Amino acid sequence: MVEIIQREFVYLWYYFDLQFRQIFWYWVLGMVLGSAISVFAKEKIHDAVKGLTDKKMGVFGVVPASILGIASPLCMYGTIPLAASFSRYGISDDWLAAFMMSSILLNPQLIIYSMALGPVALAVRIVSCFLCGIAAGLLVRFFLKNKPFFRFDSFSGPHNHDTAPNLFMRFLKNLGRNIKATGMYFLIGIVLSAVFQRYVPSEAMTTLFGGNEAFGVLMAATIGVPLYACGGGTIPLLQAWLSDGMSMGSAAAFMLTEPSTKITNLGALKIVLGVKHFALYIAFVMAFSLVAGFAVNLVI
Repeated sequence: MVEIIQREFVYLWYYFDLQFRQIFWYWVLGMVLGSAISVFAKEKIHDAVKGLTDKKMGVFGVVPASILGIASPLCMYGTIPLAASFSRYGISDDWLAAFMMSSILLNPQLIIYSMALGPVALAVRIVSCFLCGIAAGLLVRFFLKNKPFFRFDSFSGPHNHDTAPNLFMRFLKNLGRNIKATGMYFLIGIVLSAVFQRYVPSEAMTTLFGGNEAFGVLMAATIGVPLYACGGGTIPLLQAWLSDGMSMGSAAAFMLTEPSTKITNLGALKIVLGVKHFALYIAFVMAFSLVAGFAVNLVI
């Protein structure tokens, strides 16, 4: 019995060590880049969003709003107060919807993490998140029109943690907060991927996420909903699943539903959306992830 346990531990350690070596430096680079953007470029990004009010862009404003949402390094609890301040500056709800949707799905750190999945998966993630932000903005614009979508009455401006007078110390403190926020999820993700690689046959993953592509996309979108982890924490899982036969469309569906239905994000969103609009948000996320997954499988 002891020998069996020792043998299994050796196998699990092998998979853990292999996955850790493959992903660790992407995680470190993501931490450094995310902190650098947060300390040195965050205000410029947010000023760019405020500057959209001075441009007569109409419906096309959802495009730069979605891009700036991806570029913003804030988590959801930082994005919502920021969006509230944008609303007071006169940013329309459709632009805010595009900004917030893409900000939920992607940020500079997660882009770096996703490089570990390979160039195709990285491109799929960036494009699908960008288009999801645009789609959210367009739906708010054309179906709600002049009706308010968000309820920002209870939110003041975002709290700024980067207040140290020395820029280098400000960067180090921000980096420390990022490591604290993501480090545990990163390790849990690698542990789970090691368990999957050891005990789940690759044939089972292919059957679940790859063989029947329509079923695989549906399953991936569904599994992404209850999985409580930050985006970086799911990278080891995705890497293992893709190597075991997960279709790229299934991966796209998972990469859309997982961050957008994370419990902490949903709790914050429900406050500013209300019950009716919150239900519309869930329906939109599930529908878009399925459409995106099917489309990716048709193209790739």
